[in-house]
Amino acid sequence: MSKALQGVKILDFTHVQSGPTCTQLLAWFGADVIKVERPGTGDITRGQLQDIPNVDSLYFTMLNHNKRSITLDTKNPKGKEVLEHLIKTCDVLVENFAPGVLDRMGFPWEVIHKMNPKMIVASIKGFGPGPYEDCKVYENVAQCTGGAASTTGFRDGLPLVTGAQIGDSGTGLHLALGIVTALYQRTHSGKGQMVTCAMQDGVLNLCRVKLRDQQRLAHGPLKEYSQFGQNIPFGEATPRAGNDSGGGQPGWIIKCKGWETDPNAYIYFITQAPVWESICDVIGKPEWKTDPDYATPPARLPRLKAIFNTIEEWTMTMTKFEVMEKCNAVDIPVGPILSMKEIAEEQSLRDTGTVVEVDHPKRGKYLTVGNPIKLSDSISEVTRSPLLGEHTDEILKSVLKFKDNEIAERLGMELDQYYQTIQDASSHKMFSYEDLPSKDDVLSEGLYERTPEPAENVEKEKFMQALAKAIESLPEREKLVMSLYYKEELNLRETGEVTRGGPGRPAALFRRTR
Repeated sequence: MSKALQGVKILDFTHVQSGPTCTQLLAWFGADVIKVERPGTGDITRGQLQDIPNVDSLYFTMLNHNKRSITLDTKNPKGKEVLEHLIKTCDVLVENFAPGVLDRMGFPWEVIHKMNPKMIVASIKGFGPGPYEDCKVYENVAQCTGGAASTTGFRDGLPLVTGAQIGDSGTGLHLALGIVTALYQRTHSGKGQMVTCAMQDGVLNLCRVKLRDQQRLAHGPLKEYSQFGQNIPFGEATPRAGNDSGGGQPGWIIKCKGWETDPNAYIYFITQAPVWESICDVIGKPEWKTDPDYATPPARLPRLKAIFNTIEEWTMTMTKFEVMEKCNAVDIPVGPILSMKEIAEEQSLRDTGTVVEVDHPKRGKYLTVGNPIKLSDSISEVTRSPLLGEHTDEILKSVLKFKDNEIAERLGMELDQYYQTIQDASSHKMFSYEDLPSKDDVLSEGLYERTPEPAENVEKEKFMQALAKAIESLPEREKLVMSLYYKEELNLRETGEVTRGGPGRPAALFRRTR
């Protein structure tokens, strides 16, 4: 099955969280995301919040699935030359550098557009044009400047930021939509364009209901806020609403059985007007259905605290899941407070691909979130994040069509040093053997030429010396296959006949040890 964004090449200059969120989503939909990283260090989050020494952190792995990693020193002329080739070849460049970094690298929009008129350049910044456009922004700064913090928390407490990454991940999701939109426009305009998304703007878009309330406040108190029912005056700005529902239906987080020891033994309960009579029945207050103090939403507003106290007396006799079962049976909207542990263990989320188990060559198995957007004809598969520079050789060959000697030159290496580097790197790579060909077609992917094509005889000699040394270091089975292939010049089918393993097994061994 083809992927929705199959064939789209993304040049990923992002780091930390906002940009990687965007490019990971595009990768899940099938785009070839080439993550450009600094040699030796890579994305800073590889080393942040590490739970296992010398292993990429979960911070990094959970934001960089389905990508390929190439290491480039863009301050080096040869590295910059490779970057120029990639710009000319790719469809989209995504970056979330501090303001002005891309310009200082020598790649402002005008230069990129001239090099590749079809390229889309997508950027995340903290602020849009204005007095703060040159300021750096991180998650909590975005939440504060985008209006979220001032309206989060309880009326008599401090402003609060939320653990949901509405600044970083929220803006990354906005940018992904912008990129896909620009790609669609390019299908009939033939031109690339700039796509920008400011974190302040992204947070505000997610907080639009609070901007709505700010305007409503000019015409009188906000009657759905619990402070109205408590006769507490409103100020000039949208207040913090605690756990009030934002849709005009009073809601509250209340205790369930076990709350004394379980910090998540709570449920969100909404006293929705259309099901008020059902609420009265389940909590054992049928008289409230006709009591003029409780029968209508306006009458209930000054009594919300007493109402929820009564509901809580009922919910405290059951677990949150038992409450949910009883309420759902009569269409009362409730939401149990699910911990991350409960979410991680929920089988239905595994079944839908919302939570995914991934295997990493150094970390082992770990859980991550999957694609929240499901397409019926483009099924998302979550693959592990790349090791630093894991695909440098592969990208240079398959995307830019460089020969071995060209790569070695750009890396500042002798050819034998380059081959030794490839051999060392291969031990850290993982391959899928499910669809391996059984013939020399394995070579058609640009992994290696059947016969090396060095520019000069001296390079060929160095190559053969390095190759012989590398073959000698292999386990016996791999050594036999590689010797027959390179020294005796047998093809993989002939090698399979000699080793009595059939053609498929030598192909697999060749792919693994190349």
